Amino acid sequence: MRAVVQRAASGRVLVGGEEVAALDGPGLVVLVGVGVEDGPQDAEQVARKVAELRVLRGERSAAEAGAPVLVVSQFTLLADTRRGRRPTWAGAARGDVAEPLVAAVVSALRARGLRVGTGVFGADMAVELVNDGPVTILLDTRAQG
Repeated sequence: MRAVVQRAASGRVLVGGEEVAALDGPGLVVLVGVGVEDGPQDAEQVARKVAELRVLRGERSAAEAGAPVLVVSQFTLLADTRRGRRPTWAGAARGDVAEPLVAAVVSALRARGLRVGTGVFGADMAVELVNDGPVTILLDTRAQG
């Protein structure tokens, strides 16, 4: 599972021009991509890292600061660009596998007491954010180390 965590001064998700979720203050925008080998343990690992990463102002975590989190599914994080000019997404999980795992990330964050907004799985979304810092962190549950 891959996640891009961005510290944001503000953020929101629109579907068809309508706002479906927004940060209610400074927080984190998290783009989540699910791979074919991912399972519930990956969702838990990503949620734990997102909640505990000390990337907010004052070196605080979202859990410590009570900061909101906006989670958006993004299968394109699994793009393989090693060959040619056209990416392939063969490493991305099918929607019926990925959707419950993205939901598991959201549930695990909420279980930690965080306020979590979400995009709409599979929808054509516009994600707006003001990256604060900028701070952008890549999490990959398959990375060594």
